[in-house]
Amino acid sequence: MSLAIVYSRAGMGIEAPLVTVEVHLSHGLPSLNIVGLPEAAVKESKDRVRSAIINSNFEFPARRITINLAPADLPKDGGRFDLPIALGILAASEQIPSDKLSQYEFIGELALTGELRPVKGTLPVALSCTEANRTLIVPKDNASEAGLVPSNKALLAEHLLEVCASLSQSQPLAACQPDTHLNGHSFDIDMSDVIAQESAKRAMTIAAAGKHHLMFIGPPGTGKSMLASRMPTILSSMSESEAKESASIYSVSHLGFDSLSFFNRKYRAPHHSCSAPALIGGGSQPKPGEISLAHKGVLFLDELTEFSRQVLDNLREPLETGKVTISRAAHQAEYPADFLLLAATNPCPCGHFGNRKQHCRCTPDQIRRYLGKVSGPLLDRIDMQVEVPLLSQEELLQGNPKGTANSEAIKQQVETAQQIQHQRQGKLNGQLEASEVDDHCALSNNAKALLTQALDRFKLSARSYHRILKVCRTIADLEQSTSIEQKHISEALNYRKMERYLSQLP
Repeated sequence: MSLAIVYSRAGMGIEAPLVTVEVHLSHGLPSLNIVGLPEAAVKESKDRVRSAIINSNFEFPARRITINLAPADLPKDGGRFDLPIALGILAASEQIPSDKLSQYEFIGELALTGELRPVKGTLPVALSCTEANRTLIVPKDNASEAGLVPSNKALLAEHLLEVCASLSQSQPLAACQPDTHLNGHSFDIDMSDVIAQESAKRAMTIAAAGKHHLMFIGPPGTGKSMLASRMPTILSSMSESEAKESASIYSVSHLGFDSLSFFNRKYRAPHHSCSAPALIGGGSQPKPGEISLAHKGVLFLDELTEFSRQVLDNLREPLETGKVTISRAAHQAEYPADFLLLAATNPCPCGHFGNRKQHCRCTPDQIRRYLGKVSGPLLDRIDMQVEVPLLSQEELLQGNPKGTANSEAIKQQVETAQQIQHQRQGKLNGQLEASEVDDHCALSNNAKALLTQALDRFKLSARSYHRILKVCRTIADLEQSTSIEQKHISEALNYRKMERYLSQLP
C-alpha cells in the first residue's frame, strides 16, 4: 500500500477541527513535501520525523513522499502533526499495519530520538475526539489533561515505538487518568484578613451573588487591591463544565494547563501598561488575552485610570456578550470571555479628593481629566462604584472583632442567593436581558418614585437604569425577599459613587 490516512486535530481558538493526514509514496527522486497550508513549525516536521523514524530502527522510505493536511484552507501550526505524519509514512511503506488507523486520532511532537513531547490544546482535542467516537493517543505529559474527559478513550505513549507496537497489537497502551489533585482547591487568603471596610465587603458580596461588575474608589493604601484579591474566595464553586471551559482556554494559551487549579476560579490582574492584544487577545496566530484567561473568574484592573483609554474601550463588547472574536487577515478565532470585572482607582491624581484627613491638591479640571480617562460607555457597564475610605487609627489598632464573617460564610450567602436566581429565571441577575428585567425586577410605587428621582438627578442612561434594577434584585435575593423594596433601591443607589464624585466638582 502506498497511501495511508491518519486522523489528527488542528487548533482554532478553543476549537479542534479535524485534520486528515494523507501520506502517498510514489516513484521518483527521494523527497518529502508537505502541502495543506502548513506553517513554519509544520514544514520543519519533515526533519524531526525523518530522524525519529530512523532512530526508532525503522526504514525511512527512499521514495517521493507527499503529505497532504486536509482541509487545505485550514491553517496548521505547531509540532502536533509530527506523530500522525510519522505513522502515515510507516503505514504507507507497510512497516506497520494500517487497518486500525481509522479508529484513532493522534497528536504529539517527536524528538529526534522518537520520544513524544507534549503539545498545547490537548483538552479541546480530547473533547472533539469524543464526539467523533475515536480513541485519542497523546504524549504522556498530556495524559492528565486528556483524562479529564471521562467518556473519551484516551491512551498515552512515551515513544513512537510504543504507538507502533500498540497498532501491531503486541503491546497495549495505558489509559489516560485525570490528575489526583483535581478535586482539591484551597486559598491562603480570607476576607477576614481585611480590617473594617464593611461597605466594600458588602458590595463584593452583592457583586459575587449577582455577577455585577464593581469598581473601588479611594485614596492610596486603603486596601482596594487586598479586597479584590479575595474576590475568588467568595465566588460560588465552579461546575465541571465551567472548569473544562476555563481549562480549554489555558490549554491553548502560553500558560498551559495546570491540574492544581482546575476547579479554582481564575484571578487575573494585568499591569496598567498592557496593550490591547495582551488584554483582549491577538497576535498573528490569535491567542487568548487576559479577559479570556479570566473566563468564569475575576479580571482585576488596578489603577484603572492609568490604562490607555483605547485599551479600556475594547472591554465594552466582551462585557456585554461574554465572548471576543479576534480577526486577522488569514485567521479568525473566538474565545469565551465571561468574567467578573473588578477595578480600582484613586479619585484624583493626588489620590485625596473627598478625603477629610488630607487636603487634595488637584484642580477641578485635573480631576475631570483624570476620571474622564474612563469613558462613559464603559462606566455604564460597571454596575457598582464603591468608596473605600481611609481607616481611622482606632480601627487599625482594634482590628476585626470576633465573629467577623470569613470567606466561607460569605460564600454560603452567595450560593444561596444564586440558587434563588437560578430557580426563578435560570440565570444570574447580572446576565438578565433588558426584556427580562421588567419581568423579574418589578418595583413598588414608592421604590419606582425614588429611582425616578435618582435618574433625574444623576442623569443616568437607560443601561444604568437596568443595571441598578439588577443590583436591587440581587440585594433582595440576599435577604431572600420576593419583592424589591425602597431600602433595596437606596442601597443600590449608594453604590454609584462616581456620579457623586463628579457632581461635587464646581
